[in-house]
Amino acid sequence: MKARFGWMTRAAATAVAFGSCFVATAFAREAPKQPNIVFVFSDDHAYQAVGAYQDPRKLLDTPNLDRIAREGVRFDRCLVPNSICGPSRATVLTGKYSHANGFYNNSNSRFDGAQPTFPKLLRQAGYQTAIVGKWHLHSDPTGFDYWNILPGQGIYYDPDMIEMGVRSRRSGYVTDVVTDVSLDWLKKRDRSRPFLLMSQHKAPHRPWSPAIRHLGHDGDRTYAEPPTLFDDYAGRSLAERDQDMTIARTMNANDLKLNDFKERFSPDQRAAWDAYYKPRNEAFRRANLQGDDLVRWKYNRYMHDYLGCIKGIDENVGRILKYLDDEGLAEDTIVVYASDQGFYLGEHGWFDKRWIFEESLKTPLLVRWPGVVKPGSIEPRIVSNVDFAPTLLEAAGVAVPADLQGRSLVPILRGEAPADWRKSFYYEYFEYPDPHHVRPHHGVVNDRYKLIRFDGPDLDAWELFDLHNDPHELRDVYDDPANAEVVAELKRELERLRRDLKVPAKLPREAYGTAPFIEPTPAPAR
Repeated sequence: MKARFGWMTRAAATAVAFGSCFVATAFAREAPKQPNIVFVFSDDHAYQAVGAYQDPRKLLDTPNLDRIAREGVRFDRCLVPNSICGPSRATVLTGKYSHANGFYNNSNSRFDGAQPTFPKLLRQAGYQTAIVGKWHLHSDPTGFDYWNILPGQGIYYDPDMIEMGVRSRRSGYVTDVVTDVSLDWLKKRDRSRPFLLMSQHKAPHRPWSPAIRHLGHDGDRTYAEPPTLFDDYAGRSLAERDQDMTIARTMNANDLKLNDFKERFSPDQRAAWDAYYKPRNEAFRRANLQGDDLVRWKYNRYMHDYLGCIKGIDENVGRILKYLDDEGLAEDTIVVYASDQGFYLGEHGWFDKRWIFEESLKTPLLVRWPGVVKPGSIEPRIVSNVDFAPTLLEAAGVAVPADLQGRSLVPILRGEAPADWRKSFYYEYFEYPDPHHVRPHHGVVNDRYKLIRFDGPDLDAWELFDLHNDPHELRDVYDDPANAEVVAELKRELERLRRDLKVPAKLPREAYGTAPFIEPTPAPAR
């Protein structure tokens, strides 16, 4: 059997180079080879739309993603510190929360590429490093031998890409293009050195444009509805009622492909697109649906389009897995699949993310590491994308910065059960009022409860949810006297986490984005 571990290498030199902010990882074993790392990252991929997570609606088969779970581990409680695209990417790179790495929101934050990141440290330890696809951090990548990124959000058809600073147009569907470029880099790499490849997809981000080959993939299926599709937000605060992310009100004609949808289609692609959508749109208009029936139609159109994008992701993950198999690299390569956060697929009547609630807080995480991870494992403990950086550094035998706010998952991947593993998790969200009018909030999460503090300019409110008795998070029980002790304990834990994570008492104005924002005037505490 091939050697698969690399606990030795250049950790000591890296620690010296970066000074006292690093601590060495300790392993008893050494091996002659560091593992390769393939990190595949999607945008807005809900765990509900991964077959391995067994959503009751059975939305989609994802055989290639399921293969990673079958041959590795499925994490059932991977939580994000700030459920939004750019901040999540900054957290992955730095192993730090938004308030620590300086990237708070998608509106006006800009990533400081001078700060330490795990790709920089791997590169200094001898790894070849590359990032391909969605970057979305408003600065050029640093710490990579090769980068080829989508500008901004990117587009689905014939996307522009920026290769080492030079912009050009690529022909094809964006998920295929990102994988083409990723595989091309793998084929040209220095085969004498280990590698890190971050292959990062735009899909399935709004406006959810499937590849032409996936139009009609579901045979006009009528999808089972989530139990909360028609949530009326009763029993909760103004925050849940006064948002702008519902399928009923917010989803527009472009999202639903009811207009002259603009993409960089070739004539043949435009003809195929119109052949699918136009007759269905005409039938929709003739039906003149109203009320709940209209919401149901929108939900089903959304599912067709969104899940069609996921089919493209799954196929392209399969292409990368096949390359690793064909090249004899699979046994020596850690494969990670994750999304930047979760996403609403009709739950609470919503799409998008941002909230501390389960569907946006929890992201899919699948990891295959032959010889280390027991195939078919299911991991219930609270982990996070803030843990990715220390995990991949430790797996490579590279010293881990002492100031990282995450924790290495290597012991868990090896089947150990650390007695001091986290029992609670801190969450923070800032961007307000645009887009989607989700109020700033922070909170603490454990295996049973969520305590949330909304602290926007026009709302100072607490909420408590009991996930055991209310798994869909429909009833705020903060004011129930029976929960007074729970609330007090969670407030103490919240303050401990904020103190340990060095959360500032007052954030800079730019943390909230570019839209007009009035400084909070606290309401009487509940």
